[in-house]
Amino acid sequence: MSVAVKFLPILRCSVCRRSYFTSRYQTSKGEKFNRNIPPEPTWQDVDRSKLPKRGVVDSATIELLERLSLVDFNNQAGVDRLMEAVSLADTLQVVDTTGIEPMDSVLEDRCLRLRDDIVTDGNCKGDVMKNAAITCEDYFVAPPGNIPLETKPASRYFKGNPDGDR
Repeated sequence: MSVAVKFLPILRCSVCRRSYFTSRYQTSKGEKFNRNIPPEPTWQDVDRSKLPKRGVVDSATIELLERLSLVDFNNQAGVDRLMEAVSLADTLQVVDTTGIEPMDSVLEDRCLRLRDDIVTDGNCKGDVMKNAAITCEDYFVAPPGNIPLETKPASRYFKGNPDGDR
């Protein structure tokens, strides 16, 4: 029994070493890199001159966004954060996608196995209906959608500008 205990760490170590070297390769300089990670950054800086002009958010738009998203922007900092998110999304308009086909699926390079469309289990309506909190005539009753927040004037976000334009 003591012999097996002595060899166990050696076996573990050899397994770890083997998995370590299969996922990495060594360059001529002796540096080790993971094959899935590029050795140098591949991104490019965004040309700010090609970005669309920063939009104007008025009080009506903020009230609409608060009602639809159920998010209260609270103050000027919340509105500024919204504008930063919009400007970040604007950078996607600058990306050159010529010659790139849209993906149908993130797994489009994999072969997906499909099974035959044969019913293997049936007559379990009672078991399925037990999952619903509320049912009506053997249908699931969906909960109500977004309930809007109480309406507040959006002008509270803008300092010294009564119409709310930024």
